[in-house]
Amino acid sequence: MVDIVAHDFFQNLAYNRDNNYRKVDTMSKLERISNFLNENEVDMTFITNPTTLNYLTGLAIDPHERIAGLMVFPDKAPSLFTPALEVEKAKENTTGFDIFGYEDSQNPWAVVKEHLGSKNIQKIAVEFSDIPLSKTEGLKSQFSGVEFVNLTPLVERMRLIKSADEIEKMKISGDYADKCFEIGFEYANSERTETDVVAKIEYEMKRMGVPQMSFETIVLSGARAANPHGMPEDVKIQDNKLLLFDLGVMKNGYASDATRTISIGKPSDFDADIHKIVLEAQMAAMDFVKPGVSALEIDKVARDVITKAGYGEYFVHRLGHGIGMDVHEFPSIGGSEDIIIEEGMCFSDEPGIYIPGKVGVRIEDCLYVTETGCEPLTKTNKELMIF
Repeated sequence: MVDIVAHDFFQNLAYNRDNNYRKVDTMSKLERISNFLNENEVDMTFITNPTTLNYLTGLAIDPHERIAGLMVFPDKAPSLFTPALEVEKAKENTTGFDIFGYEDSQNPWAVVKEHLGSKNIQKIAVEFSDIPLSKTEGLKSQFSGVEFVNLTPLVERMRLIKSADEIEKMKISGDYADKCFEIGFEYANSERTETDVVAKIEYEMKRMGVPQMSFETIVLSGARAANPHGMPEDVKIQDNKLLLFDLGVMKNGYASDATRTISIGKPSDFDADIHKIVLEAQMAAMDFVKPGVSALEIDKVARDVITKAGYGEYFVHRLGHGIGMDVHEFPSIGGSEDIIIEEGMCFSDEPGIYIPGKVGVRIEDCLYVTETGCEPLTKTNKELMIF
């Protein structure tokens, strides 16, 4: 149980009706962390991943080479530690935290130790998936003999099921991805290069107020798309060949990610057939998704379609990945680990066939799981469109 001091903090945060949704929702998240600390006899967290920090506090900062950390305790209200130049932003964008900072001329770890005073710290929970050795060594320099406990599984589980508010934000990001496709399809032709099309898409997104893409936009022509993670170059788009677009945006703190493969001019029968197989696999997997099935089963549904068509060796990656505040997050859909699908999960469905020297096709939507199935976050036509 959370002691009375921490409990009062969470209650005050929950019932402050002047706070926005993110701040109210923060209460239950921080209380869950605090309960984990109590149950596992851990003294505090030191969370430095900017995305996790944002998720748990509503504060979006990137300290770059400096240190920012969230300290949650089992027995008192949490603290936010930031560089001095971020302290005022932290105060303006959060409620109820003990906020303190450090100057560039100071040792940040010594400042943390001094701020905690005589508190005995023996166990610290950190995200093993996202803390460099330099930070664990920094903590060790001030807390002799400290033991680190892995917080990653709890954070992954917390972020796994999206709230209605989060899904609405992801729908907006998905709408912008659809707009990217519209812009790119209209602009692409054999007189332009792959990088021309990328530049046009990203320029128009900036004009629409999108702060950044969720990853580097991919536009690949013809056989160049046979590299699943190929990067656009200053090469002309080919006539009568397929053109692959893989893109997404960050909007309101949430990512989108989608792929379409179109044709510039009339495609060959072979290319059109590969596209048809990939689309069948993608739709079969989407139709299969519902609460209670497993991630490996979903992957198998798509993979079986491609294998039956004779191209199994050319589907060289898992079917999908989780998405949310990061473009790639837990869970993996396929691969070596399995998970049971639940309502509120969000992940990608993106089978592909990549035949070196010939053709590459991928079709992708990210989706959210409903009570009875799923809904895609992007709506752009997936049939083979010819431009």
